[in-house]
Amino acid sequence: MSNRRHFIKQSGLFLVAASLPFPNFLIQRKKEKLGVALVGLGNYSTSQLAPALQETSFCELRGIVTGSPEKIPVWQKKYGIKDSNVYNYETMPDITNNEEIDVIYIVLPTGMHAEYAIKAAEAGKHVWCEKPMARTAQECRNIIKACEENKVKLSIGYRMQHEANTQKIIKWAETKPFGAIKSLEAEAGYYGSPMNPWKLKKEMGGGAMYDMGVYPLNAARYSTGMEPIAVSATHSTNRPEIFTEVDETTSFKLEFADGITANCKTSFGESLNNLEINCENGWYYLRPFQSYSGVKGKASDGTILPPFGKNQQAVQMDNDARAILNDQPVLVPGEDGLRDIVILEKIYESAAKDGERIVLG
Repeated sequence: MSNRRHFIKQSGLFLVAASLPFPNFLIQRKKEKLGVALVGLGNYSTSQLAPALQETSFCELRGIVTGSPEKIPVWQKKYGIKDSNVYNYETMPDITNNEEIDVIYIVLPTGMHAEYAIKAAEAGKHVWCEKPMARTAQECRNIIKACEENKVKLSIGYRMQHEANTQKIIKWAETKPFGAIKSLEAEAGYYGSPMNPWKLKKEMGGGAMYDMGVYPLNAARYSTGMEPIAVSATHSTNRPEIFTEVDETTSFKLEFADGITANCKTSFGESLNNLEINCENGWYYLRPFQSYSGVKGKASDGTILPPFGKNQQAVQMDNDARAILNDQPVLVPGEDGLRDIVILEKIYESAAKDGERIVLG
């Protein structure tokens, strides 16, 4: 039970909401929508977040931060972004004086998350940070500290926790409609060819475990409502000429209290998308469980979990915007992102020791 209470606390369900110190946040005029600036205009911002922001009710795209000048006119024309709301990485701190921007969303390679999330907090803006939160647990702690010191909210972009079927799985971890959970399997991966260059660089936070592996890792935690007590892992590759610095495939096992085990796998060399929970009186699954759309599943009693039918990123950003507007806890706080990276570091430690079992503190 202590492990379950720890997870729920880390999930932000009982976190005390931070107070907001700056006049432009204390909004004596009640804001109906929050202005969002996207930092990094790569594929995820371009193909997912920017379009999703057109579907939100409580936030809107008002600014961009980019190191690619050629992208600026394209984005301005498509989304009507003002010249005064366009920044590069050097001028990003100037956002502190821009009352039209309330939230800065960090959508950069993982190795850059900490630097720019901290800059966003120091600018006095709320921080949305893509998953994984950062390369190291210490970087995660530094982000949390910066947000606390500047009294801004921090949310990690785990869109799945905002998705309806996933929320059902999270609820079932508590209510146990099929009896006690015995084991689970969680897998996420794709065949990358060609690979995005930064995802092959260790210092940039590349590797399958950082990119796709946090999906099964986070899923194992929310599907049980518990924190793992031990981990073991191995790396493998079928393309050693490409994966010289980072993992192509990582298989890892998480052990929880009460003998619950989670067998997990992630890969840049194999298509994987499955979450299955086995209980003493039945089972249930989501398949696919982390796609941008079409997440669906079934339970052993015949219950069907149909696709959500909504834009996941739009729902995620609206939920996080409401938390800011109503001064309430966010659904996925920095502590949740930190916990995944603490475990992820132990996964790499185990793999470096040929799968040695590592006890988690």
